[in-house]
Amino acid sequence: QVRLVESGGGLVQAGGSLRLTCAASERIFGRYTMGWFRQAPGKEREFVAGIRRTSGSTYIPDSLKGRFTISRDSTQNTVYLQMSSLKPEDTAVYYCAAKGDTWIKVTPTEYDYWGQGTQVTVSS
Repeated sequence: QVRLVESGGGLVQAGGSLRLTCAASERIFGRYTMGWFRQAPGKEREFVAGIRRTSGSTYIPDSLKGRFTISRDSTQNTVYLQMSSLKPEDTAVYYCAAKGDTWIKVTPTEYDYWGQGTQVTVSS
């Protein structure tokens, strides 16, 4: 099974940017559709972005479009989440997830593998 490790979280001021990295233990191209989720204290886990395993097509919810971008480096088995114009409400633990078919899903239970998460804190 694939292992996922997130990094790149931290403390940033409102309006700033961060790039999160998800490193996979094996090839993801053609094998895993990847997703980013986040979870704030007391809230449900929320879908942030997804990228399909072969085509590389992406999906970002309208509420985050324009600020968040997902991309991958297939040679490095890495997925990135670029976040800009960050707001205090973006504060959460961000998780990388993988699923073995081609469809991007927004429901956490559709994903088979998860990383341990990385904390993002946006100060006002």
